This record gives sequence, structure tokens and C-alpha cells, in this order.
Amino acid sequence: MQLPAEAVAATVLVEVVRISALPTKRGVPYPGRVVAHWAGSEAADALTLIEKLPGSEQHRCGFSPGWSIRAYEDSLDLALFEAAFCFRCHEVRMHGTAVPPVLATQFFDADTSPAQALLALFREAAP
Repeated sequence: MQLPAEAVAATVLVEVVRISALPTKRGVPYPGRVVAHWAGSEAADALTLIEKLPGSEQHRCGFSPGWSIRAYEDSLDLALFEAAFCFRCHEVRMHGTAVPPVLATQFFDADTSPAQALLALFREAAP
């Protein structure tokens, strides 16, 4: 999976969100409870794991993401990007100032070990 490279390099904090609903408008944060903050090597490791997600074909479930991450730079002002993951339809939707349109919708193989490791990290964050 491709993340916006410059944004990844600038990321100092990753916020993990347990999504509770879909946003009411395109480009706004996914509503839900923030369950963890990852910084330093923990954030870098999670982003590396996400980048290792192998591509997949599109599956249809209606896109019902359970988890998202929001990446922030030093100012912790606006998120550089948010990526919402649906492990049923294998889709990731990203938005934010650092996300080019070509990266906004991607598909990953949710049955692979990197995807299962990412899901385990999310679940550990919100027991």
C-alpha cells in the first residue's frame, strides 16, 4: 500500500481511532473514539507495516471501516492524513492535505500476515 511519502517522513504522532460511524461529509475525520497514540518507533513501525500491505482486488461490503489512523507532524495541528481500514472489503480510504487523489482509495489483502498484524495492533489498542 502506498502512503504519502513526505507525510510519512514528517509524522511524529499517529492517533488510532475506533470508528463508530461514517463521516457526514467527504474529507472530514471519521467519527470515533481515539484509543491510542503512537509516537517514535511505535509510529514508524506501524506506518512501515501499513506500507507492507499487499494490494488486492476490490471486494464489496459497502465500506464499513472499523479503524483509522491519523498522522500528525510536530505542530499536532491538522492531521497530515487519515487512513480508514475496512478489513471486510479490503479497502483503505485516505484523505488529508498530504494525500494526492491517486492514493485516496486503495485495496489491500486483509488475509495476509501484515494485515493481520496491523489488525492485532488495532485490537491491542482498544481491548
